[in-house]
Amino acid sequence: MPETMSILRKRLSDYEEITKSEEIDLSNLRRLCFHGIPDEGGLRPLCWKLLLNYLPPTKASWSETLTRKRELYKTFIEDLIVMPGESDNDGDRVDVTFDDHPLNLNPDSKWQTFFKDNEVLLQIDKDVRRLCPDISFFQQGTDYPCTAIVNTSGVKRLHRRVQHTVLKSANVERKGLGITKQIAVAVRKAVEDYAPLSEGGEAHWEVLERILFIYAKLNPGQGYVQGMNEIVGPIYHAFACDPDWQWREYAEADTFFCFTNLMGEIRDFFIKSLDEAEFGINSMMTKLTRQVKDHDYDVWLRLNQQELCPQYYSFRWLTLLLSQEFPLPDVMRIWDSLFADENRFSFLIHICCAMILLLREQLLAGDFATNVKLLQNFPSMDIQIVLSKAAALAGKTLNSP
Repeated sequence: MPETMSILRKRLSDYEEITKSEEIDLSNLRRLCFHGIPDEGGLRPLCWKLLLNYLPPTKASWSETLTRKRELYKTFIEDLIVMPGESDNDGDRVDVTFDDHPLNLNPDSKWQTFFKDNEVLLQIDKDVRRLCPDISFFQQGTDYPCTAIVNTSGVKRLHRRVQHTVLKSANVERKGLGITKQIAVAVRKAVEDYAPLSEGGEAHWEVLERILFIYAKLNPGQGYVQGMNEIVGPIYHAFACDPDWQWREYAEADTFFCFTNLMGEIRDFFIKSLDEAEFGINSMMTKLTRQVKDHDYDVWLRLNQQELCPQYYSFRWLTLLLSQEFPLPDVMRIWDSLFADENRFSFLIHICCAMILLLREQLLAGDFATNVKLLQNFPSMDIQIVLSKAAALAGKTLNSP
């Protein structure tokens, strides 16, 4: 135990030395974070902001950057959550008129925008209400509800605009992608959907609903795709649990921009027309299959003979950065390494390959049905074992936590 505490103190000291510098050494920070960011000291929120290029390496510019970004996010809330019937800048109500009414087909109509937005909200609302049901965090109230929303007597609370219907959908849905019909599998579900808090408060899932809605509005070419909730969730959890309240207060805005930056890197996974691009999902699955073949021919042959295509299991692994395969603390540990690795997509494939190779004996002994179930429901395992195996495949070593 004394040795473990000594190692922890040394790691915390190394992080402090980097993060206290006026010019952050990103190369050295990546090296440290690749081996896992300690849960102690509230380091992960700051490190992720740096690794996701939200904060610049020059500390003197942080204040200006944060103020500008957070003010920009406020304007997004004000401008993009369109509500027919609210007052305009002159205090007059914009309601049902001869020029603009619910049946108006003009694309510039506030009502048409409202109805189209609700189609997107239907799926977002469904997804965020069931995020990480094995923990209570997302059902709890934030200490910093958005005043621009809760001070409107609840009129602008997005969940109110959604009519609750039961949707049958695949685990990861992309417009025009038929492959999801093959990979729909049982996933962790809450016993029942999360309930909104009473007026004046907001649950964390309501904050995520707003982040995803605004992202969809600002990215109409892509919009919202089911599964994005699994990407934004761990980022927001990290920021909203920051022990420093001065950072925690702005978790929503900071999460939005970090999520946007991350989506800028992995958006190829979510766009069908880019499936064959270098970082498109089909290309990534091909690289994974090739790596399995190179490192364990017998396992590759077994899966190949069973026609157990990578689409049946690794589509979700790769697209959602393994966020549905492990408990949240393990996901955050995985993301420390992914965000820190300059070739993070290569390391993601190494992790997925390691997961397959670690199931070698079961896969060689199992039939098709058994192996599909095994890969779609990865068994509980020490995440350090998985990451150490992945690091070895990448020709690296991983320090013990």
